Amino acid sequence: MKDFVRAQNVITYAAARSMVNAALDHARANGWAVAVSVLDPSGAVVASARMDGVAPAILQFAEDKAYTATLGKSTAAFAARMASAPDLTLGLQTRSRLCAWEGGLPIRLDGALIGAIGVSGAAGPEDAACAEAALARL
Repeated sequence: MKDFVRAQNVITYAAARSMVNAALDHARANGWAVAVSVLDPSGAVVASARMDGVAPAILQFAEDKAYTATLGKSTAAFAARMASAPDLTLGLQTRSRLCAWEGGLPIRLDGALIGAIGVSGAAGPEDAACAEAALARL
């Protein structure tokens, strides 16, 4: 039976919620308004939030950034790869959940992907800084 199943570690709700709070704290301390989403490796939402005044669509952008990071690289790395191979842009346009804007990071434990975080609502480097602050809290 072991040949038919595999175990995969996934981020817990408690860890995801802590990361969301860390990202929001970092944004608040810098005067930015953002939305944050943490997903498991399959792309399902584990925890998310948006600050007061942040449009609901921004939360969807955060989720899409996290979804893109479930591919194992940051959204910034994804954008750099696309810039070096413009034909990939055509493929991106047909994939509804992929987002090459800065602010999405994979979450790893001992090298294994356990989830991803996406932050949106500020400028790209600011979104990325919030995501980094969340990773640092882990």
